[in-house]
Amino acid sequence: MISHAEALLYGFCSFMKNLEKIAVIGAGTMGSGIAGQIANSGRKVLLIDMCADEDHPNAFAEAGYRRLLNPKQPGLIHPDAGHRIRLGNLRDHFEELSNYDWVAEAVVERLEIKQEIYHRLNAVTNDKTIITSNTSTIPIRLLTEGLPESFCRRFAVTHFFNPVRFMRLLELVGSDRTDPEILDRLEDFCDRALGKGVIRCGDTPGFLANRIGVYSLQLALFKALELNLPAGEADAIFGRPMAFPKTGVFGLYDLIGIDLMADVVKSLKQILPGNDAFHAVSAELPLIASMIKNQQTGNKKGKGFYKVGENGDRYELNHRSQQYEPYAKPSIAIAAQAERASLKALLEDDSLYGQYAWQVLSEVLVYSASLIPEVTDDLVAIDDAMKLGYNWVNGPFEMLDMLGVDYVASRLESQGRLVPDFMEKGRKAGFYALRGNRLSTLQTNANHAAIQRPEGVLRFSEVRRQIKPQQATESASWYEHDGIVVVEFHSKANVLNQDSMNILADALQNVSPRGNKGLIVHNDAQHFSCGVDLSRVREFFDKDDLDGLDSFLKHFQETVMALKNASFPVVVAPVGMSIGGGYEVVLHSAEVICHANSVMGLVESGVGLIASGGGCKETLYRWVEKLNCENEIDDACWKAFMNLGYGATTASPLLALEQAMLRENDRYEINRDRIYASAKESIVSGNNQKPLVRGNLKMPGKPLFDKMIDWLNEALAKGRLMSHDTAVATEIATIVTGGNIDPGRLFSEADFLEAERRSFLKLVQTRQTQERIMSLLDLGKALRN
Repeated sequence: MISHAEALLYGFCSFMKNLEKIAVIGAGTMGSGIAGQIANSGRKVLLIDMCADEDHPNAFAEAGYRRLLNPKQPGLIHPDAGHRIRLGNLRDHFEELSNYDWVAEAVVERLEIKQEIYHRLNAVTNDKTIITSNTSTIPIRLLTEGLPESFCRRFAVTHFFNPVRFMRLLELVGSDRTDPEILDRLEDFCDRALGKGVIRCGDTPGFLANRIGVYSLQLALFKALELNLPAGEADAIFGRPMAFPKTGVFGLYDLIGIDLMADVVKSLKQILPGNDAFHAVSAELPLIASMIKNQQTGNKKGKGFYKVGENGDRYELNHRSQQYEPYAKPSIAIAAQAERASLKALLEDDSLYGQYAWQVLSEVLVYSASLIPEVTDDLVAIDDAMKLGYNWVNGPFEMLDMLGVDYVASRLESQGRLVPDFMEKGRKAGFYALRGNRLSTLQTNANHAAIQRPEGVLRFSEVRRQIKPQQATESASWYEHDGIVVVEFHSKANVLNQDSMNILADALQNVSPRGNKGLIVHNDAQHFSCGVDLSRVREFFDKDDLDGLDSFLKHFQETVMALKNASFPVVVAPVGMSIGGGYEVVLHSAEVICHANSVMGLVESGVGLIASGGGCKETLYRWVEKLNCENEIDDACWKAFMNLGYGATTASPLLALEQAMLRENDRYEINRDRIYASAKESIVSGNNQKPLVRGNLKMPGKPLFDKMIDWLNEALAKGRLMSHDTAVATEIATIVTGGNIDPGRLFSEADFLEAERRSFLKLVQTRQTQERIMSLLDLGKALRN
């Protein structure tokens, strides 16, 4: 049964009744992840694996289920979702599959094992059961060899990416015998119910994402070793400065598993055409072989290219000596410049870092362009594959447009290198262009055609290329789109500063005068907002400018209060992380439409501060509402005290609802690409708005405040808290109880806001808070003191 909370938030489960009975064969990492995501969609699923033994026949399936409960990377959006997963085994439960709608096979990548399962499925299932494989390397013609036409018509590949809950890409592959209607049903279901960005791929080696992604990683690894770049320096370049994930290449190898990456490379080497550029970087490296032999296979073994010592310090492997040395975060000026403003500046830099960046990126761009039209004739499929499957900020063709196609092609020619035919076609008009006010892409016939997305899929990152901002800074912009004002944060990690709040304030003031229907705050970045810019806070205390800091805090509070009190519909639509000040923006919206994997919370206590943009205030009000205790609010005060003191975060909207971080009118979408369209529809209807009514609260005052201080002193004595933790928590206790006042005194929103600013300014002047901020900014480490 779906709980009350789920019924309120599952806005996507009332469709696609034609794929209700689903089973997954194989309870390994991928199979259990697929089953978990099906359960996350509100559907029941049967997860089966080999029969372990007579006493515990479902032991393998049970182990798969336990993987979903890993608190570091939970596969379920709520514990209750696990109740929809039934466990079984191939001996006792295989016959049940006779009337299932979809059976997804996700066993080990061994052809003979898969074929044996398919022959059994052919004998058991009816002619309407869809059968898919999660393979990433084996062609369909081999998977279905010897099977009848009736089976081949309902067979396809659904290649999920790991971890299934969090990785957005699904590569959907059919053969020339697959019924097109089967592919349509799978695409619609995996998009709407499972939240995937579905890309249709041809049955070619490696499909799209791994074909380019593994090549780019191998190339980056080879070039770093060739140029004798230390792992940390290579990752500092082949990371955020090039709009790739911050792990870089060596960090990503550790994350994936060095032995697993070696197996993937071997598989691609065997199946790719002999003339493919991949073969130039596919040779087994002595370093990799030695590391695998020594079980230095990455994070799962606690050591790879990096390791963390017992003291918590990080070390990196010296490529030449193969010894671990203390890791120091590289400070590379050209990398910082590239990340902040200009990738081209990095590519043109004469240093070893510039050479590395150009040698890697130019080859990746050439390789990507060479796959059209051999592997696909759709450049959007390639760009989406890399963004959704490898978390690139921009796809290869988007990067070519940003750099200038002619710039890249001309530089290749100056080095005597071949320019791929499709890259040559893009030199005149680029790969993306506006045609008739629609975003279009270059086709193989050299014309441009409008991008086609499924109904309800709408990315603001594409919309904004078709409209002009009304006001813009480096940190944020606001637009008008279809009669709705849209505010977008776009600083690094979308941290908030004075410019961000000025843009939001200006947008709010221009909704009604310009005849707009309402306002949406949204962006397509990895994270909605990681809070207030701590480097700006540091500037204030370095200059001893407390008045300037207080002015910033007050303006922040005034802006979110204007958002809260708006006379028109407001939707804040966050994705990724909304923490600290970013979450305070979310807290002051009459309606929130977020993503199923949204992370929310007020984490300021970790850096020795308190939420001072209305976060403490709103946390207390929400617990008062949730516990329905307007007259006796002690329990709500304790809840708020604990949430704020521990910097609690939640990893899904269902958990956020339980922790009073979302309200019952708030909703979520399981597919990120459907959030913006859903927000627009909600603004137009205005039916789901719930104003945040905040009357005066009767504060418990000194008696409860003293109890909280006693609790803190006991926790400090037992070593559960550090001394500065108690100083921060004392300020939180002061705010949520009223502090050293007589019980019954009424506090208004204005009282709470003033108390927040007062506590923030008090804490920011302490040495301990300043040390915490500097440690995080300079060393990337959280400091406890």
